[in-house]
Amino acid sequence: MFRKRWILPVLIGLCSLSFTHYLSINSQVHQHMARTDSPKNAVPDKKAQRAELYRLLGKLPDRHRPITVKLIETRQTDELIIEKLLLDLNGIEQVPAYFTRPKAATGKIPVVLFNHSHFGQYDVGKEEFVRGRPEMQQPAYALALAREGYAGLCIDSWCFGERRARGEQDTFKEMLWHGQVLWGMMVYDNLRALDYLQTRPEIDPKRIATMGMSMGSTMAWWLAALDERIKVCVDLCCLTDYQALIAAKGLGLHGIYYYVPDLLNHFTTSSINGLISPRPHLGLAGRFDKLTPVDGLEKIDKNLKAIYRQEGAPSAWQLRIYDVGHQETAEMRADILAFYKKWL
Repeated sequence: MFRKRWILPVLIGLCSLSFTHYLSINSQVHQHMARTDSPKNAVPDKKAQRAELYRLLGKLPDRHRPITVKLIETRQTDELIIEKLLLDLNGIEQVPAYFTRPKAATGKIPVVLFNHSHFGQYDVGKEEFVRGRPEMQQPAYALALAREGYAGLCIDSWCFGERRARGEQDTFKEMLWHGQVLWGMMVYDNLRALDYLQTRPEIDPKRIATMGMSMGSTMAWWLAALDERIKVCVDLCCLTDYQALIAAKGLGLHGIYYYVPDLLNHFTTSSINGLISPRPHLGLAGRFDKLTPVDGLEKIDKNLKAIYRQEGAPSAWQLRIYDVGHQETAEMRADILAFYKKWL
């Protein structure tokens, strides 16, 4: 049963990590380290590295602007409560979202910020979280996470779901003219979604995770790299080494959203993911997935093992490669939930 009710926009005060003051840090600190995959050359000032990574995302809206929230409707099943929300995260366009929680939950519970995939299916967006998709296991993650005692949040990214009025190509090009980066605007919205999550009374702010498949996988490791409030990261089928992708002539396999100007002059995939350490991070990949060349995965794994070992958390990073393509298998799903059970 659905019951519709509207509430006045609620101003949400930020209680979050500030990136604005980071931007004044000398960006040259990181450039030597970023041009190499060797962990032994890593600069220990992760705050400066995060500031530099955030700077590359273009002209973004004010990180401190208030967020407004409107509850559109609530649906309940025997196991799950689903709230459909309309969030003002960026001051440009409204962001539809689903917030879910176990029906039987009491007290403060952990939450997973779920990032939906791409697959060229712009009409799906956040529906992947509550309905699933053919490339992923059932049940959909909203219910799977609720059965483990976790809440969840998933927003429609730019150009997807209820935000698909403008196409991805047109949006990317127009933003570029204005000094914006489509991926940066996507990341910004998810960082603000994280700000919103911390205001929910049901949520334990010390137990926030993120995950996703494909485009959502890339979003997961970028978010975890940029924001230490994320305590556990799971990425599924898109941990791609940039140089290995170039060597494999695979740039066309990733959508235009994926490309950030000047990124490779400052960062590698390993150096971005190194910012997550020592927090728990599980990467899952298909051996036959052309989006993630295996030699690149092996390079990332070697580098992150060294970084996590240096930081005293050798078991907190795990890469698992399965004999499949770009899909989630039952074994992957079981491994993800076991990882959450251990670390979240």
